[in-house]
Amino acid sequence: MASWMLCVALVLAAVAGAVGETRYEKFLRQHVDHPRTLGLMGHRYCAVMLARRQVTAPGRPCKPSNTFVHAPAEDLVATCTRPADATGFHSTSTPMDITACRLRGGDTRPPCNYRARQLHHHVRVSCLDGLPVHLAGTHASVNES
Repeated sequence: MASWMLCVALVLAAVAGAVGETRYEKFLRQHVDHPRTLGLMGHRYCAVMLARRQVTAPGRPCKPSNTFVHAPAEDLVATCTRPADATGFHSTSTPMDITACRLRGGDTRPPCNYRARQLHHHVRVSCLDGLPVHLAGTHASVNES
């Protein structure tokens, strides 16, 4: 009985935490790492950061991909003032340093094994009330090969 009550309490705490987090705060937690966390290299960066930021969690499927932006949050907020493209997304005016984490293999069951790529790309976001709330993707500059 005590373990059942503990389980219910944990679920309620998780729901309360999720309810208390705005979409912008969730965006920051899942996608902004500025300055870049030091001491973690390659795939270890992805595994540790995704767990630390609660993007992945024991008992939940692995997220197929996630991108961390190594720029100030203010720079991403400023992106929301730029004109949206035809699909409604806003792109950064300049490329930013990012780490793109991609799940290795096709199995989404933990343990999650990620491949990390360091890139210098423009970031595309969707905005709500002037704040970024969804990272829609990244792209290289037109003049980059």
